[in-house]
Amino acid sequence: QVQLVESGGGLVQAGGSLRLSCAASGRTFSSYTMGWFRQAPGKEREFVAVSSWSGGKTYYTDSVKGRFTISRDNAKNTVYLQMNSLKPEDTAVYYCAADRGMRVRITTIADYDYWGQGTQVTVSS
Repeated sequence: QVQLVESGGGLVQAGGSLRLSCAASGRTFSSYTMGWFRQAPGKEREFVAVSSWSGGKTYYTDSVKGRFTISRDNAKNTVYLQMNSLKPEDTAVYYCAADRGMRVRITTIADYDYWGQGTQVTVSS
């Protein structure tokens, strides 16, 4: 069983930055594909970014390309989401997720085995 705990959310003005962290328990973190999703009020949860087990391959949804960066530190069992140039439409609860299958470009909710509890990001205009 893997537990994921997100942190780093908060209130920020449009154009600002935040860095989300997701700390994972367990000794096999380095073998997991890690993803970030978000869910805005009244909307379905959507894919944001994914990192391969090594961090060598990443993939983003189009709306965040060039603004968000996913990275990971396997020694610290932590994955990050650096969010720059934030927009009001980025407002959502952000979730990290883990996949045991060492797959690379996985973007659907069903692909992931473990989920964190989420952290709120609010971007004011």
